[in-house]
Amino acid sequence: MDAEFFFFVGAVLMVAMFGYLGVHKMIAGALDSRIDKVKNELSEAARLRAEAEALVKSFVAKTAEAEAQAATIVAQAKAEAEALAKEAQARLEDYVARRTRQAEDKIAQAEAQAAADVRSAAVDAAIKASENILKSGAADVSAFVEQGIASVKSLAN
Repeated sequence: MDAEFFFFVGAVLMVAMFGYLGVHKMIAGALDSRIDKVKNELSEAARLRAEAEALVKSFVAKTAEAEAQAATIVAQAKAEAEALAKEAQARLEDYVARRTRQAEDKIAQAEAQAAADVRSAAVDAAIKASENILKSGAADVSAFVEQGIASVKSLAN
């Protein structure tokens, strides 16, 4: 009986004692619990991944919706800007037309005033000329002349 035999017998006794005490069940239980933990972690990771993918899809949908709303807002802004530009153009044209009418009215008024001034100056010149002619013509007719001058003056005014 040598040392190797005793080592073998000791090892067999130790394995038998571990079996009797249930060490193999403890080891299997520990391994099973570790397997269960890993499975739970994997299922949690799969659930989190599915949740993250759902969030990504919702964010993509929200982004697309926001882009569509932005495009709508831009289109509305362009339409409003064009409407404002047309309205401003119409107001400008109306303003120019009113100012043109006012200028034409002022010109017509100035022409009428100038014609009236010319007529008045012609009447005054005619009155003075007839006054000079009548004064130089006869002295006894001075009453007649003054009466004629007064009537011309009243007609001129």
